[in-house]
Amino acid sequence: MEGVPLIALLIGSLAVTAVCRRLRVAPPLVLVVVGIAVSFLPFVPDFRINPDIVLLLVLTPLLYSAALDSSYLGFRANLRPIGLLAVGLVIFTTAAVGVAAWWLIPGLPLPAALVLGAVVAPPDAVAAVTVGRQLGLPRRVMTVLAGESLVNDATALTLFRVAVAAAAGASFSLLSGVGMFLVAGVGGVAIGLAMAWVVHRIRVRLNDPPIESALGLVVPFAVYLVAEEVHASGLLAVVVAGLYLGHRAPQTGYATRLQDDAVWRASDTVLESIVFALIGLQLTTVVREVGAVGPLVVVGLALTGVAVLARIVWVYPATYVPRLLMPKLRARDPYPNWRTPAVLSWAGMRGVVSLAAAFAITAQVPQREKLIFLAFVVTVATLLLHGTTLPWLIRRLGVHGAESASDALAEAEAQHAAGRAAVARLDDLAEDGDAAIERTVQKLRYLAQMRTNSSWERLGRDASETGESPSAAHRRLRRAMVAAERETFVRFRDERRIDDEVLRRVLRELDLEEAMLSRDD
Repeated sequence: MEGVPLIALLIGSLAVTAVCRRLRVAPPLVLVVVGIAVSFLPFVPDFRINPDIVLLLVLTPLLYSAALDSSYLGFRANLRPIGLLAVGLVIFTTAAVGVAAWWLIPGLPLPAALVLGAVVAPPDAVAAVTVGRQLGLPRRVMTVLAGESLVNDATALTLFRVAVAAAAGASFSLLSGVGMFLVAGVGGVAIGLAMAWVVHRIRVRLNDPPIESALGLVVPFAVYLVAEEVHASGLLAVVVAGLYLGHRAPQTGYATRLQDDAVWRASDTVLESIVFALIGLQLTTVVREVGAVGPLVVVGLALTGVAVLARIVWVYPATYVPRLLMPKLRARDPYPNWRTPAVLSWAGMRGVVSLAAAFAITAQVPQREKLIFLAFVVTVATLLLHGTTLPWLIRRLGVHGAESASDALAEAEAQHAAGRAAVARLDDLAEDGDAAIERTVQKLRYLAQMRTNSSWERLGRDASETGESPSAAHRRLRRAMVAAERETFVRFRDERRIDDEVLRRVLRELDLEEAMLSRDD
């Protein structure tokens, strides 16, 4: 991919994403449709997916960022449903789609058909999580979906390697395949934990936010490459490292956290925009390589139906059978309403992992071009099907989270305890007899009380009923003061009365304060 087309792809995909956000529409689906439309323009070059580059430079940072932002405790608490989806469902879908492809495509060997099954087995939950977040899905559903997307790629790519080895005629047995799977999983977890532990120990001792953030940017790529070098799962290692470092993030400095958050949010936006645009742009390339596509489209839609049905068939038993067989689990975690597994079973959109794996199929695998085309059909079909109907399904079934009230109460209680602890620490440090110190102490006491009051006020009636609360008025007035201070500093810089370095320093202080003032809006 040359420079100008790459820049055009970046700018175009970001522009589409910006419009979608403004209109409150999920960007992935729109990006795919726009990519398909653009691919037919005569002056548009081929945007061919290089699987190695996509896995290393796109998927690896996306998974790492998602893991950083995930809850390790939530992941651990939902390990059973996540494992059933990310491992069990991927294996089941691989088998179901593989057998269906073997039956539908004349002359296709079963190992090659299983290659296709592994390619289309892992759903990409980026779009589903985006929709769920916008529509307020329950937190546990969001945790399970996010956890599935973190792990299922590693499962599918390991199965893919096993299936490719068998399809290419390499010496292979079921025992060696199971061994490869176990080595990849256990090795990935071990390498991810070990490298994350080392990185965390280094970061907490650096006390240098730019270097800490730079090291954080290197981590996913280093972890992936080391794990792949020893034939472990690089993606699983990246996920484990991200979960560990995200859980330990409070032990780093505030400046590092602010920088990391900004960097990864921007990175995610760019990479996700490019990824879904690339899916659509592949259409003309895969059609050109396969030739006559009419009969294959029918087969691809049939395989899409198999993949969709496989998820539904798996999700409901995986939700209810463990509770039926284990009374202790049923007592601790009662049967959920049928609407929850309905939403989970319909969040099966495939993504760039499927296309990257498809283009990584070696020439030794029989009917390679057909497999790539079928993977494209299943990927786009599931994106269009689930992307257009999932929001409607969530609204129709009324599956919404009820955590906001309990979250507000828990935050208020924690803020109350934190305020008391802060005041107690202040009393220990305050020096008696100094008027200047006493005024500072009183001001800090007031700020601590304001933060505590703000948390409790969110539990009351709406401001439209009660009027503006004291803490809300404080935030509004202080923000106006911050704006005036910022304008003054900029004017002093423009008049050459202060240097740009001074301006950047004071603006950062004001930005941090304004960010804290805005958190409760």
